[in-house]
Amino acid sequence: MARPIVVFVLGGPGAGKGTQCTKIEETYGFCHVSAGDCLREERKTPGSEFGELIETYIKEGKIVPVEITVKLLEKKMRSHGWEGGKFLIDGFPRNLNNFEGWYAHLKDAVDDRYCLFFDCPEDVMEQRLVERGKDSGRVDDNLDSIRKRFKTYVDETMPIIQCFNDAGKLKKVDANQDICKVWEEVRCIFDDICQPKLLNGCCARSN
Repeated sequence: MARPIVVFVLGGPGAGKGTQCTKIEETYGFCHVSAGDCLREERKTPGSEFGELIETYIKEGKIVPVEITVKLLEKKMRSHGWEGGKFLIDGFPRNLNNFEGWYAHLKDAVDDRYCLFFDCPEDVMEQRLVERGKDSGRVDDNLDSIRKRFKTYVDETMPIIQCFNDAGKLKKVDANQDICKVWEEVRCIFDDICQPKLLNGCCARSN
């Protein structure tokens, strides 16, 4: 049975991961699975076993326990077709506990290729999130929550990015530029690794 291919996608809150993941999904045939979206969906599900707990963690800008997140990610991946699938795991792993929990649960079940890292200054990300919060209605898009999320990101996620770098599995993108320019960098990365043998021939470029 062909194991699903996984590319992790990391970057600070507001770095533009979701926008670029949508483009990758459309161009290269990957399925975009957002850890944050999985958690928010579960939080809103009536009678959810984890909803109240997730709500509390998100409001406080803390990282949800890995057992919950990995379970929700696997559920979402399987719903889109597990065998031979190609997945972008957006916003995960966010700390060492996430990293270890993922590999403890799914190490032999998936083929993880690398981590795509969107690098962006904190002040730029903060401004993007403040603007988004005016329309999104998201509980974590207020300034207090945003700054808590930045602290969590710096303290807990940046060391994971270094782990991927040390393992030779980090692909870094400058996210402090126009969306189209960011996409040009992303395309160069995926065109370089997108071989038919690896990704079932999904190498067509979008113009």
